[in-house]
Amino acid sequence: MYSTAGNLAYKEEPRVEIIGGQVVAFASPSTAHEYAVDNIYTIFREYLRGKQCKVFSSNRAVFLEGGETYLPDVKVVCDRAKIKSDGIHGAPDLVVEVLSPSTGRYDRGHKMEVYERSGVREYWIVEPVSQTVDQYVLTDGRFSLLNSCTLTEEVNVQLLSEERRAILVKEFPCALFEDLTVSLEKVFSEENW
Repeated sequence: MYSTAGNLAYKEEPRVEIIGGQVVAFASPSTAHEYAVDNIYTIFREYLRGKQCKVFSSNRAVFLEGGETYLPDVKVVCDRAKIKSDGIHGAPDLVVEVLSPSTGRYDRGHKMEVYERSGVREYWIVEPVSQTVDQYVLTDGRFSLLNSCTLTEEVNVQLLSEERRAILVKEFPCALFEDLTVSLEKVFSEENW
């Protein structure tokens, strides 16, 4: 008889963030979530190679006002003085949160408000199930929606008219880096795995 009890070689630590003064633990992300995070991280890693700004994944904590401590899925920091051995101290220039059922209300609510107050210049909310990206930019101290992009619609794309298929937005420009265009097909691709 075989038993795995007590013999697990790998036990994943839960993701824990301090949101609104409370410790919040999140479940492990889905495979689609991991694809999107890895793909977005790779897009920025390749683009930023040799440049001043640096990209970090979710294992690097971000310490913000009021004791808020987050683990954004992807963040870009251009002020290297904010990068410390224990994490990022202060607002990243760009933050990407990939939604999962346990994180959506925080990412669109309290965390978004804190990112806005802290001065995050660009904020993406990525929904892997519907394959959408909402891109917000900080304008006069407030986030405004710059783009809401979707790779596909709820209906079968083949049933759409040619004109309707032509307006499906499949890429968008990064506001922080004018010469970087982000392809939704790359964001949601499973081919790189």
